Order: sequence, then structure tokens, then C-alpha cells
Amino acid sequence: MSEILNQTLTLPCGASIPNRIAKAAMTEGLADPAGVPTPELERLYGLWSDGGAGLLLSGNIQVDADHLERPGNVIIDREPDAAMRAALSRWAAAATRNGNHFWAQISHAGRQTQKNVNRHPKAPSPVKVGLPGGQFGEPVALTTTEIEDIVRRFGVCAAAVKAAGFTGVQVHAAHGYLLSQFLSPRSNRRTDQYGGTLENRARALLDAVTAVREAVGPDFPVAVKLNSADFQKGGFAFEDSLQVAQWLQDAGIDLLEISGGTYEQPKLLGVEGMEEEESQHVAQSTLMREAYFVDFALAMQEKISIPLMVTGGFRRREAMEQAVSAGGASLIGIGRPMCVLTDAPHWLLHGLPELPRYEASLSLFPSWLLFLNRINSLRALASFCAQYWYYTQLEMLGHTGSAEPEMTVFKGARKVIAQQRRWLAARRKLR
Repeated sequence: MSEILNQTLTLPCGASIPNRIAKAAMTEGLADPAGVPTPELERLYGLWSDGGAGLLLSGNIQVDADHLERPGNVIIDREPDAAMRAALSRWAAAATRNGNHFWAQISHAGRQTQKNVNRHPKAPSPVKVGLPGGQFGEPVALTTTEIEDIVRRFGVCAAAVKAAGFTGVQVHAAHGYLLSQFLSPRSNRRTDQYGGTLENRARALLDAVTAVREAVGPDFPVAVKLNSADFQKGGFAFEDSLQVAQWLQDAGIDLLEISGGTYEQPKLLGVEGMEEEESQHVAQSTLMREAYFVDFALAMQEKISIPLMVTGGFRRREAMEQAVSAGGASLIGIGRPMCVLTDAPHWLLHGLPELPRYEASLSLFPSWLLFLNRINSLRALASFCAQYWYYTQLEMLGHTGSAEPEMTVFKGARKVIAQQRRWLAARRKLR
């Protein structure tokens, strides 16, 4: 039994999380073509609730139907109708049936909206995602009125999930999605009150947090997911992140999740991007070898006092316990292992020394993907192709209750691409 990981965590708002393990947010792609939660989402999150984590975070719940992270996202961009309210309530009930928390991750994809969803997505500035392949369109700069409306939608979404039985919300301001785009000088070249200085670039995020807090009240957990850095030259750096974290603490958030990277520099996946990584001036510990962002959290704890969650790379229970005991993380986020081992938290809490590393199994990769991975300019694309394997595991869990770890990456990619095409075709008919 892990005494450290079994400790409860009391948040500033007064809510208590029963242990120190969280299921990190992972995109599911299991909503119906109207963006409504399905029985598959209920089955998936019921499994995860039974798996022992103190907190489950949903995948991206989008506040704009025209700006999806991927086909199959849940969409709450207006006051929900009766069918949506009922579906959200069933989802929340399944996801909390073991007494754990279930928080909605609220997001807007901005320029990282795939072209098959929106050929001209809105963004802080008309700066296209710098990846080959043409999967992202030419973005259009948001007007001030449009930004204010997006902020309002964050509040609408937060109120809807609270009413449905979710126990908290997380505002997604990491990984290059819209609020993260505002923070980065590379993607935000505005000259108005939303651009230029860091204070201006953080305005949309802080306004969204304010709208969410006003929608849910003082006793409901409000979290933010923030990049420690974008790891790109001229991008959002750790010094910026540290200042934004202090502003978020002043705004009254209850938990800050530390992550990093964007689609162009996918540090969140533990792989190299298409350009040389911009180094950050943060002392490194031995934990950094396993947990990608724990050293940034350790440095942040010198300036802020709110609980921190760290996700990315954790596999060994000893490293998780060390991160918590050293003050580098109040919560440990686990993602990919729970795509197969849905009760991974239970086993860790009861003494399992290490989680399986499915991504290390090269037998899952066809030879052509391994070849791509040797070419620096295509390494990021290869990593996203491998990501489809995890998408497929979630789809299998949602439909059958069982994963299929023997599936190849190639078969997984074909399944995901076919499913997304069907979803988009069905959605077009709705419109």
C-alpha cells in the first residue's frame, strides 16, 4: 500500500480528492455527430471510475462547434437542451460512481482545428500551424467581439457541466490550443489589448477563468492546464509561465496542471518536434528523466502555493511518490497506460512498482513508420500517427469494455481515419 499516493488532497475551495492519482485528459472521439455524450463514453468512464483514481479529467469539451480538436469531441457551445442535459448527467454519473471526482476539460482548438472540420479556423492572429501535410487550414484573426463571445462560452459550458453532476472544471490553456495560442508571441501578433505584453496575451485566459468562476461559484473546483513552456524559439517560455501561474493563483484557481509543448513541438508526447528545442533555465533533477515537467513544477512551487498536477512520462510508483513527497506535484497525472490498463491507479495504490510502457513496444510499428521516425522533419508526424493506436484503444474500451493491445499502429490509424470520416459525414447531414 502506497501511503503517499493514498493521501487525500484538500483544494483551496474546500473540495477533497481521495488520493493523489488523476486520470489525465485524453481526447476520446466518442461523442455523437451532434457533439452529445454517448453510451460509449459512459462505459469508458465507468471503467476508469472503477479503476481507483481520485480524479478523472475528461478529454476536450469544446466551446465552439466549428473549432474541434478532433472529430468526435463533446460540444457545449450554448445552453444545453434536454437531450444534452440528460446525456451529460448520465456521463457524470458513470464517471463518479466510485466516489472519485470528475472534471470537465473545457477547450477551444483555435488554429489547431483540422482542415476537415474548418478550413479557416479563428485564432489570435493569421499564423498557420507549422506542420507539413496540409491538415490545418489558414487561420483568420479573431475580432474583439468574437474573443469576448468565446470567453462567455467558457462560462456557459462550465455552468452546464456543474448542473449535470461534474465535480469540477479545467480550463485548457496548454498544448497550442486557443488560450495557449494567445499566450505565445509566435502565434499571437496582435497589437490590441489581447497582444503584445504578457499581461495582454494572458487576458483571454484570465477572462475565461473569471467567467468560469462566476458561473460555478466559489466552492466548485476550477483548474487550469498551462504549458511550462512551448519549447520553441520565441514562444511562451518558463519565465512567462511562472508569471501567468501567479496571476492564476491571484484569480482564485484551485489546481494548476503543468504540461508543455504544442503540435509543432510535441513535448507532451515525450518526442522531439520539427525544430531545435528551445532550452529553459530550470534546474534538472533525476526525476526529469521520467516525468517530463516535474522540475518546472518544483521551480513553480517557490513562487506559488496552490496545488500542482504534473502529467507526462510517469511510470514508476517510486518516482510518483518522490514527486509528491518533494513537493513537485500534489497530483500525479496518468494518461497512456490507462488506455489499456484502466485500473492502473488501483494497482499503484496497492504497491505495483511500475506501469507498462506500451509506447516502447516497437513491434506495434510497421516498418514504414519506423523509417519516417528516423527523418527529423517527419518525426512529429510519426508520433501523431502512433497516437492513433491509443485512440483506437479508447474506442475499443468504449464499445466493448476491453482494449486490444495487440493491434498494430497501421490498423489503428486506419480505424481512426475511417471513424472520423463517418463522423464528419454524419455531422454534415445534421447541418
